[in-house]
Amino acid sequence: MLEQFDALLLARIQFAFTVSFHFIFPAFSIGLASYLAVLEGLWLWTGREIYLRLFKYWVKIFALAFGMGVVSGIVMSYQFGTNWSVFSDKAGPVIGPVMAYEVLTAFFLEAGFLGVMLFGMNRVGKGLHYAATLAVAIGTFTSAFWILSVNSWMHTPAGFAMNDVGQFVPVDWWAIVFNPSFPFRLAHTVMAAYLTTALVVGAVGAFHLLRDRINEGARVMFTMAIGMIAIAAPVQIFLGDAHGLNTLEHQPTKIMAMEGHFESHPDGAPLILFGLPDEEERTVHYEVAIPKLSSLILEHSLDAPLKGLDTVPEDEWPPVAIVFWSFRIMVGLGFLMLFLGATGALAFFKGRLYQWRPLHWFALAMGPAGFVAVIAGWVTTEVGRQPYTVYGLLRTADSVAPLEAPAVATSLLVFVVVYFVVFSAGTLYILKLMGHAPHAGEPGPEAVREQPQRAAGITPASAVDPDRTIGGRGAEAGA
Repeated sequence: MLEQFDALLLARIQFAFTVSFHFIFPAFSIGLASYLAVLEGLWLWTGREIYLRLFKYWVKIFALAFGMGVVSGIVMSYQFGTNWSVFSDKAGPVIGPVMAYEVLTAFFLEAGFLGVMLFGMNRVGKGLHYAATLAVAIGTFTSAFWILSVNSWMHTPAGFAMNDVGQFVPVDWWAIVFNPSFPFRLAHTVMAAYLTTALVVGAVGAFHLLRDRINEGARVMFTMAIGMIAIAAPVQIFLGDAHGLNTLEHQPTKIMAMEGHFESHPDGAPLILFGLPDEEERTVHYEVAIPKLSSLILEHSLDAPLKGLDTVPEDEWPPVAIVFWSFRIMVGLGFLMLFLGATGALAFFKGRLYQWRPLHWFALAMGPAGFVAVIAGWVTTEVGRQPYTVYGLLRTADSVAPLEAPAVATSLLVFVVVYFVVFSAGTLYILKLMGHAPHAGEPGPEAVREQPQRAAGITPASAVDPDRTIGGRGAEAGA
């Protein structure tokens, strides 16, 4: 029944499954770490208790998301040594040191100050605690910097040479780290993380406004989230356009698949809004298109010629339908975010931000949109890179480990079961925390540590019976 699933396809499914799960948590925690730094900074600056209350409310959720992101990220690194060991051998001299820089700079920074941020509010000074919060926020951004540098190098490899055994070896580290697609990918991805967090915060604020429109915490959350979405959504569309132009320059085949251009258009290419790509027939069925708009967007000229997939050997094509639809999901959600920010800004200036219930329902519905958009964007860029792991140089089929299909299928099944059990429980607990509105006296994570502690095997008998002592008067009385 599963004869069509060879080891290569199963390894690709397993990587896509695990990285999709993992990507959710960094996309949330990168933006949330910055949000916490802003909240604590506003508290120190204004002295308003509401900002401290919101900090304690969201820092518990950040701790859970950060923990799940670390655990799911460790699994990713193991896969490079199991299913993709050939890729690791060939590309390891380049990507290994960059990944090590990520651990030495970002992870050490995050891990070193995370405990102070979570449990040090009442144990260190305000300045030191804020420094720890800033360090965690900088650490999450630094982690994104190195990871996206490695990922971008796989799309636009630079600064390397090939040795006698077919390995990529570093020649120019500056060119490796700041490869041609890196600045565009970093800006687009980090902005996506900020938007994702703003949408979640906005949805939680909207949820509590629907239940109690005078709740101060919900009002502040919703105002800050709508403000961020109104600013970030148009900026993100601009960054996405710049990233697309860079992709056209370095990975034109990916753009052909994204646009559904099976044929070349010498006199201006249409923008296909919707349709059903058919690789066998080399056409898009039932297409709805706007003439020449694709040329205008990509070349800034209505009559600019654009090449199609007919200029590329078929064994160099990515899976066209997947790239075509994932791109449209990402772009469609991006324009919905733009609409949410615009309507929210309109409600704010009309003084109806906390009374306009359709806006609250809209913001609540858009809460998961950031996660869907970042996964759709990841699918677009990574599936669009196929059939290569290192674009144009190392094919995916030549990167997989020499494993049999049953072995990969077994590990994939284990991953699916464990992930759904562990991460579903964590996600449900986060939703439970979000279900409670911020309130006066909001407990932070340190409240857990202030509970009575009991060492294993020791009974605090004196606390139960003040007249009873251990080994002294009571023992003598018994004798």
